[in-house]
Amino acid sequence: AANGKLHIIDSYATWQATPKLALALEGDYVIQRLWTYSPPSHTSGGAAYARYQVSPKFAIGGRTEYLSDRGGLFSGATQALKETTLTLEQKIREGFLLREEWRRDFSNRRYFLTDTLGILEEEQNTVTVGLVWWFGPKQGAW
Repeated sequence: AANGKLHIIDSYATWQATPKLALALEGDYVIQRLWTYSPPSHTSGGAAYARYQVSPKFAIGGRTEYLSDRGGLFSGATQALKETTLTLEQKIREGFLLREEWRRDFSNRRYFLTDTLGILEEEQNTVTVGLVWWFGPKQGAW
């Protein structure tokens, strides 16, 4: 069995700037050695988030992230990964929340799959639609 060590430092801060605006920052640092004599893999990154409650039934959010994956600890390849996301939230009725999300991932190397076998791109776009259903007492914004 491997006898190396994994160390993770994860920190974040949130601030409710106004009753409608929430902001957050996150920072991470990870170092791993698979064996005690292995060279270390270092990964560091951070993220920034913002969410604004436009009305009681509609909110908009944004996020940006950066990951320096030296040694390919998380992605399998040494690279700098970045992403931006825009999220729209609509409260359909009590207990149901619809979220539409557009996300753009990009890297400093060709990493993302394409429609052509063996051809990779430096970026990709995705769109997601999700339905959140909850029951029981819920208080405050999510």
